[in-house]
Parts: sequence; C-alpha cells; structure tokens
Amino acid sequence: MDGFSGRQIGETEALAHASEGLAWSMPEASAKRVTTPAQMCVFGLIAAFLCVVTALFPHTAQSIAYAALLAVFATALTLRLWAAAAAFVPAPAPPPAPGPLPVLTVLCPLYKEAAVAPDLVAALQRLDYPPHLLDVKLILEADDEATIAAVAALDLPDFCALVIVPTAAPRTKPKALNYALAFAHGDIVTVFDAEDRPHPSQPRAAIAAFAAGGAGLACVQAPLRVDNAASAWIARQFAAEYAFQFAALLPLLARLGLPFPLGGTSNYFRLSALRACGGWDPYNVTEDADIGYRLARQGWRMGAVTPPTMEEAPVTFGAWRRQRTRWIKGHLQTWLVLMRNPAGAMKELGLVGFAAMQIALGGGLLAAFLHGPIALALVAAILAPGWASGWTLSPLDAAFVAAGYATGLIAVVIGALCARQPSVALAAVTAPLYWPLASWAALCALGELILKPHYWAKTAHGLSARGSDPNGVHPSPDALRLLPRPGRDARSPRRLPLRAPH
Repeated sequence: MDGFSGRQIGETEALAHASEGLAWSMPEASAKRVTTPAQMCVFGLIAAFLCVVTALFPHTAQSIAYAALLAVFATALTLRLWAAAAAFVPAPAPPPAPGPLPVLTVLCPLYKEAAVAPDLVAALQRLDYPPHLLDVKLILEADDEATIAAVAALDLPDFCALVIVPTAAPRTKPKALNYALAFAHGDIVTVFDAEDRPHPSQPRAAIAAFAAGGAGLACVQAPLRVDNAASAWIARQFAAEYAFQFAALLPLLARLGLPFPLGGTSNYFRLSALRACGGWDPYNVTEDADIGYRLARQGWRMGAVTPPTMEEAPVTFGAWRRQRTRWIKGHLQTWLVLMRNPAGAMKELGLVGFAAMQIALGGGLLAAFLHGPIALALVAAILAPGWASGWTLSPLDAAFVAAGYATGLIAVVIGALCARQPSVALAAVTAPLYWPLASWAALCALGELILKPHYWAKTAHGLSARGSDPNGVHPSPDALRLLPRPGRDARSPRRLPLRAPH
C-alpha cells in the first residue's frame, strides 16, 4: 500500500497503486476476481443439494423456502418500520469542533462532465470553510478533452487544483479517487460528484461529528437528496428512494453502531482510515458500499450528519436502468467479496453487524430480483386464481403483501417529509409500479457481472431542470455559473504539482 502510505511518489507509481494497490496488498478484499474457486465449489454444491431435495421432497422444500422468504420479508419489514419511527427522533447535532479546523481534501472526479463542471466549482466556493484549509482536487481523465477544456476555462479559486489521471484500466471512479488520494494534504477527505450541490454547513458538521465521535469514527455520511424530482416520473421515484435511505435507514444503522453501505458522494473520511483499509477498490463499481463494509471489518465506526447534498436523478428509463444495473452489479460484487470467508466476516463485523449486512445488502439484492416475479404472481393470482398448480393467494400471503406494500408506502411518505421534500411523497401513489422495475436492472446486472464485471456505466448529468434547495441556501444554477477567465488558454489547464501529502 505504498501508494497510500504518505511517502513521496510519482505519477507512474501512483497510477500503479491506484489501479492494483488493493489487489496486491489485500487480494481477498478486492473485486478484481469476481468469485474464488472455493466460492464456485460451495455455490455449486448448494445448488446441487437444493435440486436433489426439491426433486425428492418437493412439498417440504417448498414449505421451507416459503418460510425462509417470509422470515426475510418480516425482518426487512420490521427494519423499515423501525427506521421510519426513528426518523421522527433525529440524533442531536454534535457541538462545534473545539480547536483549529483541519485541512479538508475534497476529491471531485469529473468524467465527461463539461456541462456541469462550472456549477460544481460554484458550489465548492459556497462551502462555509476557510479557503486556506480547503484542498480541492478536480480529477480529470487524460483523454477527456472536453471536460479538461471546460475546467481550464474557469476562473478557479486558489484552493482548486487539477489532477490529470493517465489513461489506464480499469476506467472507474474509484481508480481516479485512489490516484488523487496519493496527493491529498488534508487529515479529512471527502468526495463530491460533478452534479453535487453540498449544503455550505456540511463540512463543519462533519468535522464536529469526528470531534464528538472519537478516534474510532472513520467516516460520516451526509444525506443525498434529489432536486430534479419534478422533471420526470422516474426521477420522483428515485427521489423517494433517496429520501428514505438517507433520512431514515442509514441514520438508524449509524445510531445503532452497525455497518452500512455508504453513498457514492458526500462521505467524509479520516485519511488515516482510508489508508489503513487500502483506499477504494478500483474494480468494484459501487466502491462506496464496499469501503463502508471494509472499514467496519477493520473495527472502524461510521456516523451520519444532517446537512444534505442535492443531486440530479436520471430522467429517462434508459439512464435509470444503466445506473441501477451498475449499482446492483456492484452490490453483488461487494456481497461476494464479503462472503469469501463468511466466518471471518462474521467475526470481524460481529454477529449483529453481519446480520445487518445480510439484511441491508443481501436483502436489497434479493428484493431487486424478486420484486418483478412477485408482482407478476400477484397479478396472476388475482386475475386467474389457481393458475399455477392450484396455488392461490392465501390469507397469510395477502396479509404479508398488504403489510409489505403499506410499509413501503409509509417509508416513501415519511422519508419525503423527513427530507423536507413533501412533493416527493406523491411518488407513493405509483410506487408499486416502480418497484418491479428493479428486477429488470437486476437481470442486466447479473449478465454484466458474468460478461463485463468491471464495466462502469457512466451517468450523464446536466440534462434536466433542477429545483431550488429546500434548505434555501442555493441560488439558481444560472446565477452561479462561472465565466471563463479572459485570456486563459483552454488548452493549458492548471495542473496539480505531484508531491507527497503532508
């Protein structure tokens, strides 16, 4: 892990460690290999055993599978209700951090983001943090000439510097983050995506959380909210998911001291913790979920803060499907890595933490694959009772289905209210039509996991109108757009001097 150790390195070594550092130092934690031979053997034996049992004892096998699904369903339902209730009693905000503020490194990976780069820089300038303590890295890919030209034409503040990532596989966001991490100067590191509009008070809230949480707190997650929900039906449903996830579920897991999958942006890390766990996995396409559990396995804790970051949701089904496919594929990668050594993961996470991982990560994957088939089965059972070997919707089935949909709708409404986005609650009206779409993305994710496991499907931004921030802190994007500096040559961007971190 020399690339993350803090000693002085050059571009070539930084790139090598950014791409292969985790696979070299912790191969068991890297998603470079999709499955291990031992996993394939175990999965094959389990599949063979289930086939034999089903063939010999079909009714018993069906009853056991039914009971197992009901148990998983009931557990997920209970967790969702618990999170919804806990959201009404938010954790108190920690007091301001005593003493001087630390240097904050802000990593901003930009790939094919020429349209929104000016808005990101404007959002960074609004952060309520001393400029001389900001160490912003605008991370650009060497072959992305359009974004390089767009950024170079801006009048960048002094705290911004460009990091040009040499072209090399894998072409992923975590590889770019790792490359820039080798040159970070701050004791705290955060990540913002190109379309992000972080609340100005967010950095100070994160620093206060670290001061109150002690040395064992490795990361705090800020909530992500969607500000273009009015642009399309799919964007409103996406916003409803985000509202519950970040306003209710993750804060509950953080308060319980349980591990959880981080969001892809607005998470603040101790630099020492990032280096200790090897940085991000460049071969995992949801590096955020992976690093959250990897930190937990090393004994680190994670927390949450309340100042949000506004993001842009996909507005077309094609864009949504590509992004959701990548997320599900990455969660599959993360789960497979965690399950390479289940006994070791259980020992490191603790029994309760391991169970929480299976519910949050494994349960989410199971739901993605089953939403569509269950919806089709329900429609068939209602319209054509007894269509499948006499199976009908029993009172117990009906009760669980009703409870599941009711809980889901409650989660949509409560998440929207807690996120101070009441208009997003309207998504509850048609949410049952949205949930089964996850199965479409899940099947695509399974295919990609087999055929192109490390392919990163890029989500385009700047394609829809974005509303005002419900916190009232952001003017319109047009008012914030930065103008090119007169006389600046767009072909000659300011570039980060490659030097060791402090």
